Amino acid sequence: MLIFVNETVQAPSQTEQIYNRLRENILALEVTPGARLTERGLEAELSASRTPVRAALMRLESEGLVQRDGRGWMVAPIDLGEVGSLLELRVAVESAAAGLAIEHASDEDLEALDELLRSFDPRDSQAAGHRMGTDFHVELVRLSENPFMVASTVDSMTRLSRTRWLEVRTEQSRALAVAEHRAIVEALKARDAPEAARLVALHITNTQERLGASLDEERSKSLRARGFVVLRGLPGAAR
Repeated sequence: MLIFVNETVQAPSQTEQIYNRLRENILALEVTPGARLTERGLEAELSASRTPVRAALMRLESEGLVQRDGRGWMVAPIDLGEVGSLLELRVAVESAAAGLAIEHASDEDLEALDELLRSFDPRDSQAAGHRMGTDFHVELVRLSENPFMVASTVDSMTRLSRTRWLEVRTEQSRALAVAEHRAIVEALKARDAPEAARLVALHITNTQERLGASLDEERSKSLRARGFVVLRGLPGAAR
């Protein structure tokens, strides 16, 4: 007797498609912070009706990527005070997660994390560097086997995504990040929890310093000239 299994994959809904497209454009800075959006304009641009456009915008609002602006919408400004707070959260969560990863991760798990780093070359694109950094940190925290830590890290990385594009803009900054990631993996493999936690905290602090360097006065003027809206100051950033 033959049994047929229906393996049809349901296509994404129109709301999902609109959400994915807008989210990708916002995170890649193709739509700049502070840019104003209207539902009517998006309807025309995306050949969509009002309901899925609004649903997609409300979902992006819940992620902190857009906000209401009168009767319309605005891509959320980059708030460097919020960035500093998120980096502090990451230090707390990821340092603790490194210790838990040492307890729970197998040698094969840590080798897979190492392989992720070996698959990336700092000469690769800015987009590849951005993706590798996100994957590394999420996978590191996933090894903690704590789903709440994972959820926190995914949310933090999403909210920091636009500023992380600036932080990995150069080959040198990408090479430094990879070197720091490798040092973390070596401490994990050595099952040295204090050292792994220290290196995670140091890496995130260095990330903040690299971002600050990219937002010095000259570069900030360049960003504003491209239409970026940047709010407040980043602790430790050059001014």
